Amino acid sequence: MAGSCSGPPAGPAVYIARWKRDGVFAQLTGLLRDLVRGQEGHRAQPSACIIDSQSVKTTVDVPTAGQGTDAGKKIAGRKRHIITDTLGLLPAVLVTAASVPDGTAGMQLLTGVAAAHPTITKAWADTAYRNKVIDHAATLGIDLEPVRRDPATKGFVPLPRRWVVERTFGWLMSHRRPARDYETLPTRSEAMPHAAMINLTSRRLTGEATVTWRGT
Repeated sequence: MAGSCSGPPAGPAVYIARWKRDGVFAQLTGLLRDLVRGQEGHRAQPSACIIDSQSVKTTVDVPTAGQGTDAGKKIAGRKRHIITDTLGLLPAVLVTAASVPDGTAGMQLLTGVAAAHPTITKAWADTAYRNKVIDHAATLGIDLEPVRRDPATKGFVPLPRRWVVERTFGWLMSHRRPARDYETLPTRSEAMPHAAMINLTSRRLTGEATVTWRGT
């Protein structure tokens, strides 16, 4: 019918923006996380979590105003802050410039997770999350314990509890879109780890192998 068309169909970027705005990604991640936890004999709501960050490079399309440099890792770009449960599943993501301190973003993440998951009373992190972060977590009813690496240890050694969140970063990096930050807005970047986790958990529930972009 003439005049019934309201314009061209919306592209993927429009849908991603709408779903992020409406919380669709977080809702799907949460529903699938609860199902996986139940499948593996855990209660739907976690009682403990692990927090960490990952600095990632950006593409030329990302505005410089939303970027920074992680001096410790010597990476210019953005930083992905995540909280996982003890299975490595994803309750929360926050994306900032890579120059934002872990502790600053960590307090914001913990505040959100405490509100959404009041059953969480324990958290583990590396030594970047200390002092103010530990005190802030305590006000939320969360006992935050830094896991320290033995200075005498040489080479790679998986650290108790912290290896879980490091494995999650590995899962995310096996997906093409989170392997580098392509998004104009940091809030849009936060949708990509959720999308990867939706893929991972849905395949985990159905027993399918996880497809990876590597080697293609």
